[in-house]
Amino acid sequence: MTGFLIRIDDLETEPPRRLIAAHLAGMHAVSPAESVHALDLDALRSPAVTFWSAWSGEEIAGIGALKRLDAQRGELKSMRTAERFLGRGVGRGILRHIMTHAAAEGMTSLWLETGTTPEFAAARHLYASEGFVTCGPFEGYALDPFSTFMTRTL
Repeated sequence: MTGFLIRIDDLETEPPRRLIAAHLAGMHAVSPAESVHALDLDALRSPAVTFWSAWSGEEIAGIGALKRLDAQRGELKSMRTAERFLGRGVGRGILRHIMTHAAAEGMTSLWLETGTTPEFAAARHLYASEGFVTCGPFEGYALDPFSTFMTRTL
């Protein structure tokens, strides 16, 4: 991911807010409401969540967040690449950045929920290519035909 800057974001500027809104709209467009587990702006401001944005100059390229589940486990949330930057390694860069941060914070595993429909194939492929494996529901999730659960040891 050459040429991108990843930084912790306070969600006070419009570019990440717009990308979060696009992320939520995209999730609702392809999944039933009860199967959408994406966090809204208020939930992303929780003290248990660290939110990052990736930038190419003044243009937002992607977002991602880490929700601390407990001292050893974290959950990936709100992974999204801006349309213009798809296929340029932004998602992989953010994912690796979050994995490095989680390990430095003493976490030993990461978990995630993503969709099962074709629209989520690239996300599932990315996670699998970075060592995530499918698992059962975790942390209050339930079996759902629209959800794939994955985990990875750090």
